[in-house]
Amino acid sequence: MLPVLCSAGAVSKDGYYNGIPLWGKVKVVEHNADIKVQVVKSFPDLKVKKVTSFPDSIGKWQFVTSFPDFTIQYVNSFPDIKIQFVDAFPGVN
Repeated sequence: MLPVLCSAGAVSKDGYYNGIPLWGKVKVVEHNADIKVQVVKSFPDLKVKKVTSFPDSIGKWQFVTSFPDFTIQYVNSFPDIKIQFVDAFPGVN
């Protein structure tokens, strides 16, 4: 049996995508990412704030090169989720 695939806009109200909590340490990869992400200027599924420490709430991402909590791949079309980078008030839209 195949798993059900989530479409764009599938971020839960409590900040999860497909069982992955959308906070923590994030690594950007070119292939085989946990989540395909499109950066947008309006109508995001998730507002993301880049932090250098304590990525402990929804939308706070600390970018790392090793030991990530999850990986992302930037795409221009067919994203799993759409994000907008913000300086304040990260979280689910």
